[in-house]
Amino acid sequence: MKTSKHYLLFFIFFVTLISCSDSDDGQPAIQKLESATEVFPRSKTEIESLVDLAGLSDLKQYLEYDISIYEITYKTTFKGEEIIASGLLTFPETDQAVPMMSFQHGTMVGHDEAPTQDKSTYTFLSSVASAGYILLIPDFIGFGSSDNILHPYYHKESTANSVTDMLIAAKELAVQEGYSFNGDVFLSGYSEGGYATMAAHQSLEENPIDGLNLVASAPSSGGYDVKGMQEYFFSLTTYDQPFYLAFVALSYESVYDWTISLSDLFQEPYATALPGYFDGSLNGSQINDRLTTTVSDFLSPDFLSGVDTENKYAELVDAFEENSLDNWVPTVRMFMYHGTDDITVPYQNSVDSYNKMKSLGASSEIVSFTDLEGHTHGSGFFPYLYDCLDNFDKLK
Repeated sequence: MKTSKHYLLFFIFFVTLISCSDSDDGQPAIQKLESATEVFPRSKTEIESLVDLAGLSDLKQYLEYDISIYEITYKTTFKGEEIIASGLLTFPETDQAVPMMSFQHGTMVGHDEAPTQDKSTYTFLSSVASAGYILLIPDFIGFGSSDNILHPYYHKESTANSVTDMLIAAKELAVQEGYSFNGDVFLSGYSEGGYATMAAHQSLEENPIDGLNLVASAPSSGGYDVKGMQEYFFSLTTYDQPFYLAFVALSYESVYDWTISLSDLFQEPYATALPGYFDGSLNGSQINDRLTTTVSDFLSPDFLSGVDTENKYAELVDAFEENSLDNWVPTVRMFMYHGTDDITVPYQNSVDSYNKMKSLGASSEIVSFTDLEGHTHGSGFFPYLYDCLDNFDKLK
């Protein structure tokens, strides 16, 4: 009897283990994927025509496959709680095993700018999947299915989570739909997306995910040293994107549940009006039109003069440091880029971040820096994209 009881307990344990690790059809259990809807397929011929119409014929050299575009939702974590995020996921139509590439977009505020909402823009960008990548474009937390949350702008942990969890969900959908993923991962992104790319790179190095082999990343034109960005803004007389400053402050206030008053950071009438500008109904340009480009008229005098000395700003400065990405040593290939004429997200911030990594011991064979010579924040994207694709293709 005793032996039979032990066999029974072992059998129950074994069945429980199997049921927890696999789905009923023998496929791995779903951990992150919540839903998936095919948006539409697009042939290689259609992609080539679109590329020609856009005046981007140089992209045609990378195109190989028809593609199928999906809109997905997936589980991620924000402030310690599970939420549902969203994004676009595109598969190249091939039986060959291919890598993934996640592309992280730049700063946006309006809910209608998200990749799953602005499909005309982002399904065009999804055509990069034709080059032989399972291509991800996360909405980011605060957009798409999670637009009830204020986007955690330049917050390292939640930004990285929104990328790495979508990678897991993409792997799960690939299995469901019969696409072959070879396990290799590439990360790319521009502007805030450059910051998001580096945050996800660091996260994947420090917290590896089974079945996701990070091969390389290519962050471009991001503000990796957040404290350095603050110091740059405070050194200016005028700044033509004042909504960036407000976005960071409101984001950190939300993420950290601060008691600090916006009137300690901004002058009136802006301090009172700012929260209403970031409800998703306005884009960055529309918010800028309601602000001032004169830094001393926008920020409070105490904030400008006492950010590093007054105790009431200590938690803000701590957040700048906590979310900076210049204080670690990558061990997986990273291609950094920045336009030399960029004053929106300053070129020097990337140079300083690169040099700090090198001073901490980063190898020049692992981390490289490419000047986008003569390019501004707006003009540097396509030169970056072409060089990024060239570098990734060599590592596929």
